[in-house]
Amino acid sequence: MTAPGDRARALVTGAYDLHVHVAPDVPRRRIDDRALAERCAELGLAGFALKSHYTSTAERAQVVSALVPEVEVFGTLTLNWAVGGMNALAVEIAAREGARIVWMPTVDSPAETAGRTEPKEGDKVPQWARLQHELRGLGLSVEAVHVTDSDGVLLPETRDVLRAIARHDLILATGHLARDDTFAVVDGALDEGVERIVVTHPEFPCQNFSLDDQRALAERGCLLERCLSTPLSGKTDWQRVFDGVRAVGVERSLFSSDCGNPDYPPVEDGLALWADRLLGGGFDEDEVRELIVGQSRRLVGAA
Repeated sequence: MTAPGDRARALVTGAYDLHVHVAPDVPRRRIDDRALAERCAELGLAGFALKSHYTSTAERAQVVSALVPEVEVFGTLTLNWAVGGMNALAVEIAAREGARIVWMPTVDSPAETAGRTEPKEGDKVPQWARLQHELRGLGLSVEAVHVTDSDGVLLPETRDVLRAIARHDLILATGHLARDDTFAVVDGALDEGVERIVVTHPEFPCQNFSLDDQRALAERGCLLERCLSTPLSGKTDWQRVFDGVRAVGVERSLFSSDCGNPDYPPVEDGLALWADRLLGGGFDEDEVRELIVGQSRRLVGAA
């Protein structure tokens, strides 16, 4: 993918990329957090949210923000087994450390089976799934983190997590949950008073929400987060993303990069690359700026 153009760079000035994977991390990453903050400052980006599948990034985000004060870095927590799964205590502690986003399970979502299914010869095994197999080989339990029971009812521990998110006014992101679990969590979150809900990459293969499902989630007040990595890696096509935006409206779509893997473009280019794609997909400059800058700034309270 070619570097973004000057027009795209200008359009995303002041944006936050609220979904990046950078070093230090368990998998190899393209750039570290301090270097990314410095690049964002050079390019006029307002900041980013540090996502890890394995640990809270709240303390680390504060350190990076202090080192590069022109850029605001947000800490997050993802509820995989490494932090105890549906663990309200982990949410409570992360919130008190300054975390701003809590993701539902990702690599340990019941919908993500590659790490729990023995690969066949010739299978392309994702990096995270290879780690799951390695951990299991060491005798460590890495099971699916369930948010609902066998009848699709939210587990009590999920309710506890949602109450903690609401209590601290955190942003809830749905992670890699499948369709029915996503709807159960969204409805439960609204019941518990969670005010900001982001549906993570709705075009991702283990979710692949229909346009009707996307509309239903948008009607509940959710933002649908479109990640550059999903079409970039061939998991969906660009037109499906554009169709989703038009189905739910600009006011219910949020754009981020989900970049950081070594084979993806530079993380600091992600939002501008989106801008180029959106312009090419028929969106005008005002719409592009709203999708990338306005939405991200409002979500974190910077608008």
